[in-house]
Amino acid sequence: MTYEHGLVIGKFYPPHAGHHHLIDSAAAACARVSVVVAASSVESVPLALRTAWLREAHRQPNVEVVPVVDDAEIDYESDEVWSAHVAAFRAGLALRSGLGVNVPPVDAVFSSEHYGAELAERFGAAHVPVDPPRERFPVSGTAVRADPVGNWEWLSPPVRAYLARRVVVVGAESSGTTTLARALAAHYAERGGVWASTRWVPEYGRTYTEEKLAAARRAAADPSLWLDDLEWESAEFTRIAERHAVLEDAAARSGSPLLVCDTDAFATVVWHERYVGSPAPEVEAVHARVPHHLWIVTDPGGVPFEQDGLRDGESFRTWMSGRFGEELERRGLRHVRVSGPHEERLAAAVAATDALLAEPWPFAPPLTA
Repeated sequence: MTYEHGLVIGKFYPPHAGHHHLIDSAAAACARVSVVVAASSVESVPLALRTAWLREAHRQPNVEVVPVVDDAEIDYESDEVWSAHVAAFRAGLALRSGLGVNVPPVDAVFSSEHYGAELAERFGAAHVPVDPPRERFPVSGTAVRADPVGNWEWLSPPVRAYLARRVVVVGAESSGTTTLARALAAHYAERGGVWASTRWVPEYGRTYTEEKLAAARRAAADPSLWLDDLEWESAEFTRIAERHAVLEDAAARSGSPLLVCDTDAFATVVWHERYVGSPAPEVEAVHARVPHHLWIVTDPGGVPFEQDGLRDGESFRTWMSGRFGEELERRGLRHVRVSGPHEERLAAAVAATDALLAEPWPFAPPLTA
């Protein structure tokens, strides 16, 4: 190794391929690398989340990611401001020493920024520039915040999962939710480019119900058992919501800036009401944890009811459809109701999704010079 202790400092707001190249370059040249995530309190992506993203991407044994809150102003001409920044960085490194970690003095600072040489000098270390013109990875945090879609290729899976706009198709049984979810995802995938990897997530609750009914029939040696013969517990709906959330995240990590979901934890809350007859606080917690941005409600009107062996019955469709609408309104969640023939439903869903995608991603402005 060329250096004993390398230092990489950045906001990583959010991390991108250029950041990862910088850290990998330092890791290849140093016995130890400290990556300081310097976040200010005005920024909208939590420091803990950025830290977790970098730790996932950089599992090299000689790399440690150190979170630091740095609310000092940005002024590269001010010695006082420089001192405040460096003090924050040193405090973060010193904290590791206080926890019993042997942190040797920094002898190299790796940077792609114009201020890298000054930062290295203040640490009494060598400056190692890494692709300052950013020819290998023509991307920056500023560019990603301004246009995530245009810079999607430079983002790692967990960042994609965080930024993907999630559109949920919900509705009563046999009202065309699955058909519309498939068609909506296919519509965007056909656009090609970054959208070619648009994915949809099937309803896990249906899979769970199939397995539950099959298990009950085997246990009773009675293939005639029906849905009404099943008993449901609140914890089952929590498992459904949690498993569906895992499937969503997996799809979002490898997908486009859009993820289409056939129901979600919000829908599971309403189904919990239907089968258990009470609120579902644990399912609500999953709903609060997993962000979604638009709900498309499929109206059952004009759609013939088809009993596929796993549905309550036509009599519940109107009630369920109404409950979805009422709850979305009560919670102030962005939604649109689609009706009519499939082509009209798809056109309305695309229009609502296009409007969502046309809006800027809500990054709070960072501290700037």
